[in-house]
Amino acid sequence: MSDKTEKGKAFVIPRPVFPKRAVITGGMPYGNKELHFGHVGGMFVFADTYARFLRDRIGKENVIFVCGTDCYGSPIAEGWRQKVQKGEFDGSLEEFVARNHAKQEETLHDYGISLNLFGASGLGRTKEIHAEVSDWFIRSLYEKGQLQQISTMQFFDEKAGVFLNGRQVIGKCPVEGCTSEKGYADECDLGHQYMPENLIDPVSTLTGEKPIMKPVTNWYFKLRDYEELLRNWAATLQKRKDVRPVVWKTISEFLKPPVIYIKREFEETYLALKDTMPAHTYLEEKKKPSFTIEFQNLTDCDEACRILTEHGIRYRTGKTLVPFRLTGNIEWGVPAPAMDGVEGLTVWVWPESLWAPISFTQAYLESIGRSREEWKDYWCSKEAGVYQFIGQDNIYFYGVAEPAMWMAQQTAEEKTADPAAGELQMPTIVANHHILFLDKKASSSGAIKPPMADELLQHYTPEQLRMHWLGLGLGQRSVSFMPKPYNPDANPNEADPVVKDGGFLLTNVFNRMIRTAFYTTQKYFDGILPELKPEMQFMEEANKAVLEYERHMAKFAFHQCTYVLDSYIRSGSKYVAKNLHEDEPESLPQVLANLFYLIRIAAVLLHPMAPFGTEMIREYLQVDERIWSWDTILEPLTYFTESSHKLKFLPPRTDFFARHESQFAAAEE
Repeated sequence: MSDKTEKGKAFVIPRPVFPKRAVITGGMPYGNKELHFGHVGGMFVFADTYARFLRDRIGKENVIFVCGTDCYGSPIAEGWRQKVQKGEFDGSLEEFVARNHAKQEETLHDYGISLNLFGASGLGRTKEIHAEVSDWFIRSLYEKGQLQQISTMQFFDEKAGVFLNGRQVIGKCPVEGCTSEKGYADECDLGHQYMPENLIDPVSTLTGEKPIMKPVTNWYFKLRDYEELLRNWAATLQKRKDVRPVVWKTISEFLKPPVIYIKREFEETYLALKDTMPAHTYLEEKKKPSFTIEFQNLTDCDEACRILTEHGIRYRTGKTLVPFRLTGNIEWGVPAPAMDGVEGLTVWVWPESLWAPISFTQAYLESIGRSREEWKDYWCSKEAGVYQFIGQDNIYFYGVAEPAMWMAQQTAEEKTADPAAGELQMPTIVANHHILFLDKKASSSGAIKPPMADELLQHYTPEQLRMHWLGLGLGQRSVSFMPKPYNPDANPNEADPVVKDGGFLLTNVFNRMIRTAFYTTQKYFDGILPELKPEMQFMEEANKAVLEYERHMAKFAFHQCTYVLDSYIRSGSKYVAKNLHEDEPESLPQVLANLFYLIRIAAVLLHPMAPFGTEMIREYLQVDERIWSWDTILEPLTYFTESSHKLKFLPPRTDFFARHESQFAAAEE
């Protein structure tokens, strides 16, 4: 493939390089609820589009797309407890998760999310494999000396007489700059991590009482030891065009020295105490309502926090690396291995969800009769790639904790030479910004409830929604989802943005092109595909569109891919309007050959985004799946057919990309 300079001299532009094998995975939805629109519109559609593209690009046998229900953890156990208490559910905790898992899987199917396996970390065979992988992963870290026992204070409800799990305590996040009012035991709903004793105004959700703190011992990963390697890793990511700035910027925020922010009103008290605190640096920031003190290590910072708390000084801590907790004492969890006499623990939900895609890869391979050990061909080989699709709130876990644990699996020599070397290859993190709802961050506790994913299908087709979400540009910024049926402030005289931006190109422009090609062929040539080659200009235009699309896809610029398609299809529509004249029968064969080539190229580029309609195109063209392969991306349709190839008869008014039935009723009104 080639482009031309402005002077007209041809030169070769290198095509993007893709791995020989790939794993695509996405952030796992919790097993305490069905999928809301953000799960699908903010993550799954993007992961699915890339998985479908890679299947076409490198061969579907080389691509594994896995995800699953995150079954464990305190949010799920607490959600189940509350529903049972309210009489909304009368089954076991496992039955509660199984019901939600089945509903999640059904919704993903309805949207065309083409997972090779949608597993469940706490159900069936994937539960068994996940427990084995969890045991192996933690033991391997322990054997490499990367774990430590830490005794911390855990919240205890004296009235209820029980230790409280992570979601049974709620307060205000202590991290500077965070406005979350939903701070749980050691993380807030925005993903910030802190020590439990730093939570502001904690309250037990069981009794409404203020809990006390009692000591417990757990296993922690020595995350702090990987600060320098992570800093080098972030610098590497900053140079890559396929990594969004939000990823390396967020990672870098956690690699700063530990600091404490103290309100100005407590400055005199601080000055009286500072000599009793570990060595630190006072940072003067006159225009801010607080001042900052910086420490050389986390231990000194924690001691300072203790002293400030004892003297009633309000403060917040900055983002920094803290030991990453691997275990807890919640009953509903993956059993943790017994080590050094410490028994009866379960694995904390966040770390086990990070290696869950490895478990799911093994489960999928086993399900198709292959060895589970082949997972290494996808996760460890330098010829393979792993692509992790997430929302920006979870970058800490996937961009800091996970890479550090992956690095910990390497030898000392490998760590010195290359932080990305070793058995486990570093995943490429594809993080989307927030998908807002009616200009606000989606919240089930707001005045206007955001829709669940399956509810949207009562108003739109899956492909209208897929195309709309892919075109929003979530890789660049947070964008609002504004579906007209859910927007009380929508102008009744204006078009629904989902229908306008997500479907008009396909339901109107592309549909007309395809129907015109089929109906004209049926009328004048008995449905026989013209055997002429497309003219050179159409080959050149296709070459340009394909190369541009491929470059954008390699950088996960999905919205740019939709722009390429929009331009290419509209150009084809103009060609049809200008050149297809039934009163000039001698020109029809060549015009149709050009038109079918346009349709074929557009369909291949659309295939990852709009799979239902494009598969219908393939069906009526009467060709096999080779049409999707990028090995023959620029070949005409005749490459895949025999002489006198007859198309499937297209009935009148057939739509390849249909509108939702509710939109016809709205148009009539």
